[in-house]
Amino acid sequence: MKILSKAVVYSRMIKFSHTIFALPFALSAMVLVQRAKPLDAATVFWIIVAMVGARSAAMGFNRIADAAIDAKNPRTALREIPRGVISKGEAGFFTAIASLVFIAASAVLSPLCFWLSFPVLACLFAYSYMKRVTWLAHLFLGFTIGLAPMGVWIAVTGAISGMIAVLSLALMTYIAGFDILYACQDIEFDRTMGLHSIPARFGVEKAMKASTLLHGISALSLLNLYWLFPLSPVYLLFVGIITVLFFVEHRLVNPHDLSRIDMAFFHVNSMISILVLVAIFSGSALRGIL
Repeated sequence: MKILSKAVVYSRMIKFSHTIFALPFALSAMVLVQRAKPLDAATVFWIIVAMVGARSAAMGFNRIADAAIDAKNPRTALREIPRGVISKGEAGFFTAIASLVFIAASAVLSPLCFWLSFPVLACLFAYSYMKRVTWLAHLFLGFTIGLAPMGVWIAVTGAISGMIAVLSLALMTYIAGFDILYACQDIEFDRTMGLHSIPARFGVEKAMKASTLLHGISALSLLNLYWLFPLSPVYLLFVGIITVLFFVEHRLVNPHDLSRIDMAFFHVNSMISILVLVAIFSGSALRGIL
């Protein structure tokens, strides 16, 4: 039971539930890549292991790097390291193991994936310091997470694809857009601490406009997949629903009322991510039928 309770603590530290935001995009890439090369169960397994390892390593490293900052921020002061539930040493050991899992899974997939795992880890770790130097940190976060669909494609085919890059762009702008919204909660804290974010640099109103623009790009990127791959018209129905959800998300949050950010962040974005997978799966499965 002690091991189980510790595992729960670690899963909370890395916000394992937030995997729901990016994983459906990676699974969507698996659906699309089968047109280029059929997938086997072993490849699917190792791709998922690599994704879990990479994300766990990134989040563990972030919690270590931000421990002192988190302790000063009322919103994050109850995170596991500031509270003393997990020590920095324990978090460091966890991060090292997760990194090795990612590297090992990448090596199983292909030699190319093995060599690429190191710059990918470097990008994932570098994000933790971006807000110390630039307000473009949100875009860097989107870029690093947005690598997932491209990583799936490379793992299966051994090549870079311009078509799957559109799905990566959709994920990048989706993540960056809602990260900007989420950062609006910390605008005064970031300014006080000298941290950089779009809300802290330009104010909440302009930050929300930037978020809207990014989510517009995300929706258009998803729409373009219909012609690039091509997909069943059913796919367009789901893209329409996703676009409406983006609109709802931005209606829930406004410059004068940030109380519903959590609702927009967790509930609406979870639905958007799942619908992306449903859209691509159904659009691919029903191609030529509906």
